[in-house]
Amino acid sequence: MIEVRDLSKFYGGKRALGPVSFEIAKDESVGFLGLNGAGKTTALRILACDLRPSAGAVKVDGINAVENPHEVRKLVGFLPETPPLYGDMTVVDMLRFAGRLRGMGSADLERRIPEVEEVTHLREVEGELVRNLSHGFKQRVGVAQAIVHKPRLLVLDEPTRGLDPVQVVEMRQMIRDLKTNHTILISSHILPEISETCDRLLVLGEGSIVGSGTEEKLSSELLVTRRVVVAVKPTGAADAVERCLRGVASVSEVKKTGEDDGALVFEVEASDDVRAEICKALVGAGHGVLKLDRAQRKLESIFLQLVKGGAGARH
Repeated sequence: MIEVRDLSKFYGGKRALGPVSFEIAKDESVGFLGLNGAGKTTALRILACDLRPSAGAVKVDGINAVENPHEVRKLVGFLPETPPLYGDMTVVDMLRFAGRLRGMGSADLERRIPEVEEVTHLREVEGELVRNLSHGFKQRVGVAQAIVHKPRLLVLDEPTRGLDPVQVVEMRQMIRDLKTNHTILISSHILPEISETCDRLLVLGEGSIVGSGTEEKLSSELLVTRRVVVAVKPTGAADAVERCLRGVASVSEVKKTGEDDGALVFEVEASDDVRAEICKALVGAGHGVLKLDRAQRKLESIFLQLVKGGAGARH
């Protein structure tokens, strides 16, 4: 679906992106991860034909985006970080306008707009002026204008930016629904959004890709240790629980971190995922296991290691 080869962008003598190369298959949902200034937005704007690259090649569905940008724009729906909306238009007029810009006829638009409003939950505000909408509804209109022409590729730049927790959950579900009909590329530095919505990750650091693959693949390659949080209802003294935990193979460190409603809480570090072994050992020793989980999101560990240069030699 997308082929990128040695893509670069310079502003004067300053490199903003590249060279980067990657591919995205049809119907994939891929997350662009990176710190602010890593080049995520630059890459997305080039893919959406909103910005010309300084060097390199981009193909979308086999069409060269540099040579035929107008043809590629027909295949791409783009939601930039600030949605391109006109405040003096009603929602439905905004969608009609966006559709006409993409070459849609009136009959096709009138059939398509109710479908888009249903997917983005805009039916109740279709007659409202865009400027009077809440930020959450404006983001939905931004998504709606990006999908009105049924694009094959949907590019979303920070789609949950500025949303409250309820709106974030709603946007996340909307993106999951859109995955059934679109190849999706999402840029974000909010790790849970990428983890919850994407099949694969592209991690950018200082203009270059420093990691690529599924969360599981990157985890197996990069994470040397795993941390597990254990809450235990002990039989006997706390040191008996600690001895039990230290007896599990590959456990390198055990630290008591507190108490929670009568349970002792430990953080365990090991070279492998030892949750099953820990549970077996504790239950076998007569202790009650109330909680057993990873100490932090795996993606956070991967991201920090990559952007700090931990994988620089690998890519």
